[in-house]
Amino acid sequence: MASPLKSLLRSSDLSKSDIELLLNTASKFAKNPLRAKKTLAKRTVAIYMTKSSTRTRLASETAVAHLGGTPIFLRADDLQIGRGETISDTAKIISGFCSALIVRTFAQSDVDELGKYASVPVINALTDDDHPTQLLADWLTIRENFGRDIKNRKFVYLGDGNNVANAWLIMGATMGAHVVVATPGGKWAPKSSIVEAANKIAKLSGGKIEITTDPQAAAKDASVIYTDVWMSMGDSESDRAEKFTALTPFAVTNELMKLTAKDSIFMHCLPAHRGEEVAAEVIDGPKSLVWRQAFHRRTTIQALLYHLTRGELKGN
Repeated sequence: MASPLKSLLRSSDLSKSDIELLLNTASKFAKNPLRAKKTLAKRTVAIYMTKSSTRTRLASETAVAHLGGTPIFLRADDLQIGRGETISDTAKIISGFCSALIVRTFAQSDVDELGKYASVPVINALTDDDHPTQLLADWLTIRENFGRDIKNRKFVYLGDGNNVANAWLIMGATMGAHVVVATPGGKWAPKSSIVEAANKIAKLSGGKIEITTDPQAAAKDASVIYTDVWMSMGDSESDRAEKFTALTPFAVTNELMKLTAKDSIFMHCLPAHRGEEVAAEVIDGPKSLVWRQAFHRRTTIQALLYHLTRGELKGN
């Protein structure tokens, strides 16, 4: 019998059945946050962040508390890792005190190493390469709005080919969705290795992956229009002018939304910069579900903690 999934380090770690289980549990936590309030009773969860955070920090600390645990928030300069202690040593120490570790940082390799050496579940709450907890919140929001049947629906990501675009490609493919990622070409496009991996998954799941440089063609008849900030944490300011020039045609405006399906929705992982990647009238308009997305950051992290600490996810 295969071992259960110990950690969520990448979007590709989750099988479709894992995602379904997590979404079902998260929907129950949305209705009753305290339904499993003894799961982490008298236990602690470390939340280690080297990047600034609003939603992820609030969601993570609240999720731990709703499960009966105590969150311990840590910045890089709170730990000896900031003074040269190795990641492997840090992982082992945290494992001795805490029942899980939630990490938000820059390098994916750091999360991979923490997962390798920790004996407790490690959850990737954002790296430069991936953002699996965000995608779980996105899919629960989509399911609440459209139901389980995604046949003939098109899910479109517009903008920078960043970590959220990568996660959309992988998890969208796992869910059997038709995912379109529209970005400028060249260095703002998603990594070819991610696109290749998503296509392999889609062949097995019945999904469809499209990469385009045409935002209008992507938006036509789309059920979901999704975007993210154009300058991510860690991006070089020297690239700002060039990047904004390249991305301006991919801004989500009312005109672009008119090309979408009648029942389309707008999504954004936040924070948002109105007047840049999205017009204020779109994000603050009737098609926007960004606040429900943000709410589900808590419900889905809570579901992850619940199932990972109980060894109930299978993985791929």
